[in-house]
Amino acid sequence: MEDQDYMRLALELAKRGCGWTNPNPMVGAVLVKHGRIIGQGYHTRYGELHAEREALKACTESPEGATMYVTLEPCCHHGKQPPCTDAILEAGIARVVVGSEDPNPLVAGKGLERLRVQGVEVATGVLRDACDALNQVFFHFIQTRRPYVVMKYAMTMDGKIATRTGASQWITGEAARRRVHQDRHRYAAVLAGIGTVLADDPLLTCRLEGGKNPIRVLCDTHLRIPLHSQIVRTAREVPTILAAVSPEPGRKAALEDAGCRVWTLPEREGRVDLRALMERLGEENIDSLLLEGGGALNWAALEQGIVQKIQAYIAPKIFGGAAAKTPVAGIGVELPSQAVRLKNTVVVQLGKDFLLESEVDGNVYGDC
Repeated sequence: MEDQDYMRLALELAKRGCGWTNPNPMVGAVLVKHGRIIGQGYHTRYGELHAEREALKACTESPEGATMYVTLEPCCHHGKQPPCTDAILEAGIARVVVGSEDPNPLVAGKGLERLRVQGVEVATGVLRDACDALNQVFFHFIQTRRPYVVMKYAMTMDGKIATRTGASQWITGEAARRRVHQDRHRYAAVLAGIGTVLADDPLLTCRLEGGKNPIRVLCDTHLRIPLHSQIVRTAREVPTILAAVSPEPGRKAALEDAGCRVWTLPEREGRVDLRALMERLGEENIDSLLLEGGGALNWAALEQGIVQKIQAYIAPKIFGGAAAKTPVAGIGVELPSQAVRLKNTVVVQLGKDFLLESEVDGNVYGDC
């Protein structure tokens, strides 16, 4: 086996931590000695051992003189766990092969330099693109301290998210809906607007067996959410944040008594300032959001420059209707040259439906 083969195994191990390590990265590690794998591990949960220490703990023989393959540069600072560089040096590892370099200012090449200074052979950039792609969320959050935002919507081939009567369940099939629940597990929080809550009374939870519910964040400028809604009734079981502007004290108290957290945030054009909301979420260590909003919230998110990725689930159906809702509303742009541009598009077939996933190429306005 070559370096790339062992790194592919480390990547597969790293993916097992998906949804559990936030706001830490997903990392996998493999130890090889004399052509044999003697240990492997991955970062299982936030606060638990890092991948390197998990692999060393699982060793079937002495790791002295072995090669360690790790998807991300080993840390060299004290956090919830001690530096992984210390564990590598203490174990007598002779060679370390790394996929991604860590942009965390506390690491950022310092981990690799420490190993080199101590005589460890270091190789970098093995399957770098795949390793970088695994931790898009972490790289964004550690550098900006704002959540990585994925805007998700399901629509027909004529671009409708509901019929002319407002009916929307179900546009896509089971395979596509399962993928949505996988992403609710993967990302730290889900963001929706009060319009979605009033129209659909959703739970916004993860329905996968053994999955993790996201923190629910609702933009509710005037705290209109009903006390009998599913979200409020389950707020003690699933963390729920209501983002409002100048909430009425009695209403705020009633929702807090029900288990919701109510945040008072600045106003922007009569609604919650989404940039301010992202700042506040970042302060709470919430590294990622799945935006499941309606057309108005989706446009506001794009306009304020908070979106990093778009997920468009497309069903082979036609609804028609000039007034039927579309995924992005608002005022829109004046000219085609002002369009929100997307890049790096990937197409995945899910049953009869298709998922188009693209990264946002810059922002509509500002530099958020």
